[in-house]
Amino acid sequence: MRTKTIAIIGTALAALSATGCATDSSTDARGQDAKSGKSATAYPFTLRNCGTDVTYKAAPKKVVTLNQTAAEILIHLGVGDRIVGSGYEVEKTPDAIAEQYERIPVLSAPGAEIKHEKLLEAQPDFVYGSFASMFTKEQSGERKQFHDLGVPTYLTEFDCTYHESVANADFTMLFEEYRRLGKIMGVPEAGEKLAAEQQAVVDKAVGAVEKRDKPLKVMWFYSTYEGTPWAAGPGGLPQHISQLVGVENIFADAKTKWAEVSWDEVAARNPDVIILADLTRGEPNDTAEEKIDLLKKDPLTSRLAAVKGDRFVTIPGSHMDPGYGSASAVPALVDGLNKLG
Repeated sequence: MRTKTIAIIGTALAALSATGCATDSSTDARGQDAKSGKSATAYPFTLRNCGTDVTYKAAPKKVVTLNQTAAEILIHLGVGDRIVGSGYEVEKTPDAIAEQYERIPVLSAPGAEIKHEKLLEAQPDFVYGSFASMFTKEQSGERKQFHDLGVPTYLTEFDCTYHESVANADFTMLFEEYRRLGKIMGVPEAGEKLAAEQQAVVDKAVGAVEKRDKPLKVMWFYSTYEGTPWAAGPGGLPQHISQLVGVENIFADAKTKWAEVSWDEVAARNPDVIILADLTRGEPNDTAEEKIDLLKKDPLTSRLAAVKGDRFVTIPGSHMDPGYGSASAVPALVDGLNKLG
């Protein structure tokens, strides 16, 4: 009911204004952790994020993550207990962090974004998301709305503008995000450690690539919408991974990092291998199994050599977006390509 909703929002706004100005008593003026004496973040500090200067006055204690992968990153940084709400779940949580993730209150419907009013009820002192489309009036709220309340935000640099190709999108950018989040959360050493661990995963996988005389042509097949396929274009991690392992993304010339293409285009470009995003969010043709069934039944795609020869590599869908699982996409792809020969 409208009257009740307004009352809830008013209370939440007042609480947000207060929490946004809170100080962090766990660190001293030199940025030393009061309990351990280890080097920590010196507050306040300002970061330029997606063209906006954001000041972080203290270590966040009540975080809302707008999507599952954002929450997973914070869990791997060791600060998952500070997440008071998350949303937009699209996959089964990895077993290694399932117990921690299940303690986080879910603020949205399955596969949906958190709405602004629901987010405010959680009274966060920091909001972190991986998609520009979520920081809108229609969804979780604009970043300026939160900043005006004294609540800092962070949006991944991979998606400052929804679906737009990002110059120099690579793992260096992703690992810098880990470092920045570590600094924001007051655990800079955790950010450095996570970045180093993930870099090692990538380096080991790239070292296992079997050399070929001619690069394989690949299609990164993410999803379909009303029968139209969506594939990875330039300016995202799939394109960067393609370059790392020495394959050719057939839609590297698309206008956006995730492009709406056609099956006629796919057939004309005739990929040697199709990389399937395995999604479990429940949309039609989301799982890898459903995608293979679709490709084999379609009169056009069923004639492709990649389809007839079962030349598929399956990767969890979330690993194609920036997140903790992205590094794991590299060994998964390398192993799959090596097995295909």
